[in-house]
Amino acid sequence: MNFHLPLLQKRVCAIHDLSGFGRASLTLVIPILASLGIQVCPLPTAVLSSQTSGMQGFSFLDLTASMYDFLAHWKELGLRFDCVYSGFLGNPQQIEIAQVCIDELLNKNGFAFVDPVLGDNGVLDPTQTKEMVDAQRNLVRRADIIAPNLTEAAFLLNEPYCETIPLHALKDQLIALADFGPAYVIITSAPASNDSLCSVVAYEKESKRFWRVENKRYPVFYPGTGDTFSSVIVGELLSGASIPLALSRAVSFVSYGIALTYGYGTPPTDGVLLEQTLFLLREDHCPVHYEEI
Repeated sequence: MNFHLPLLQKRVCAIHDLSGFGRASLTLVIPILASLGIQVCPLPTAVLSSQTSGMQGFSFLDLTASMYDFLAHWKELGLRFDCVYSGFLGNPQQIEIAQVCIDELLNKNGFAFVDPVLGDNGVLDPTQTKEMVDAQRNLVRRADIIAPNLTEAAFLLNEPYCETIPLHALKDQLIALADFGPAYVIITSAPASNDSLCSVVAYEKESKRFWRVENKRYPVFYPGTGDTFSSVIVGELLSGASIPLALSRAVSFVSYGIALTYGYGTPPTDGVLLEQTLFLLREDHCPVHYEEI
């Protein structure tokens, strides 16, 4: 008997920067999605000598011009993607390129996932401006799923940042962001039911359902945890998980990594010890913990 079963290979266009040192952006996106059986086609926005959080003197190479070349060649090859997944974008031209990717290279049944990287802890990142906030709003309108943190949600909605925002106001933010166009909205770094926890909340526009997943808060900040979270979400959804299940698995994976890294006491600028946690993505059984709110 001589036959071949079709390979149901999912493919992602990952529009992110590449940091030579520090676990962030593409150095996280590629291994996480590959561990979940997803092919990653990087569309690099910039190459940096290191991740930028808490770092000084890093080099930065803008790849905007090369991104146009990438797109032109991919169109010649006839490439199509099951997901277009954007993270750090350095200028409005790069946001326009991400929009072209969504409009022209996304499979009919695929989805666009936008992580609108703008800032954290109530302030914009040094590379981000009001012009970039406006441009990210336009990109969000083309997305199927968005995952801002609490700071980015406030900037996108042009609302004051509130670290202790109450649950009813957080739900209002989720609905308001969905009104831009996305079918699903996820907000990370949100308040939880008590101060020892933090949470991720999500909203599905069609069913008008809300979900929340809580996890332990550690007194440390590791760059790249947002990239890790979003990459697991993308991989789980492409593998057939529901939104609440994907949330649960992503939070569990990030939480384990933070706990493990915190115990070793490595410098926070090194990021979470991904190499010691990737095996979890291949585990068949994972605790599921989410609540509908």
